[in-house]
Amino acid sequence: MPTDDSPRPESPRPDGSSSTEVTDTSSTPTIGARRDAVREKASQVQAQQSRARVIRRVSLLTGAVAAVAVLGVAVAWAVGAAADKPQMAPPEANGDGFAVTSIAATTQMAPGDVATPTPAPTETPAAEAAPTPAPTATATAPVDIHVYVDYLSPLARDWQLANASQLSSWLSEGAATLTYHPVSMLTAKSNGTKYSLRAAGAAACVATFSPASFFSFNDDLLKRQPAVDSDGLSDKELADIALANGSDEPKKLRECIETEAFSTWVKAATERAIAGADGPPLTGISMVTVNGEAYVGDPTDAAEFSQFVLTTASGKSAKGQSPSPTPSASVTP
Repeated sequence: MPTDDSPRPESPRPDGSSSTEVTDTSSTPTIGARRDAVREKASQVQAQQSRARVIRRVSLLTGAVAAVAVLGVAVAWAVGAAADKPQMAPPEANGDGFAVTSIAATTQMAPGDVATPTPAPTETPAAEAAPTPAPTATATAPVDIHVYVDYLSPLARDWQLANASQLSSWLSEGAATLTYHPVSMLTAKSNGTKYSLRAAGAAACVATFSPASFFSFNDDLLKRQPAVDSDGLSDKELADIALANGSDEPKKLRECIETEAFSTWVKAATERAIAGADGPPLTGISMVTVNGEAYVGDPTDAAEFSQFVLTTASGKSAKGQSPSPTPSASVTP
């Protein structure tokens, strides 16, 4: 049995250590020291995050400045390129049309073309011949004829072939003025080659660099008209036809046609014609007006068109009127 002086057994603690163990507190940080360490660590992390945000902002700002600089260079280049190559408009155009200044002999037709109608022989009764109006004593000005021509339009071709002869007579006598307006209503009807647009542009080139042969070229081009929904003539072929009709500036004329210099102008002129900017609105693929009044008769009947011209020239409206015999004194054989 142990005495009072005997050492008593050590009672265990919950963590398994003896109650007599001595704890070394010299290496254990105090609560305040731990808090200071946490605060310092948090400050370091916050500083790193702040530096990262600043770097990201500087990078974004630098990228934005670079993008603006690149955009500015691109815009300046585009403006400079546009200034170097401006969209051309034919200087001879007046109200998007070209006045015929001379009647030249037409070139030979392509195989299969229909010949231009000629005046009837003298033995044919006057009532059956296609009359040709001449200036009268009461006339103050020649009749003003405007032709909106799509070079792929069969109606435009039929009208030109039927009336080319008497148009030449009227112009030679000063009884009429004639203005052609090339348009491109059938641009989508040539297997993607845009023949209607290119042919109208070629006509504008001829009017610019060879105005004396415009009537001849216009007549020749309609005689060689390709079928709708075909490829049509190439730019080189259009230039060859233009040069065959004569030109004082063949090099410039060919370059104008083969580079399609006036295509943009033709598109805009067609839109203005449809809107009626310079006359009655263009509602079909072709149109002929006399003193501002649209002709709605048979495009293949030269006599009917001649009667329309005479009626309009007299100051009477031709609408609703049927052709009537014209006194022989008022016509020129």
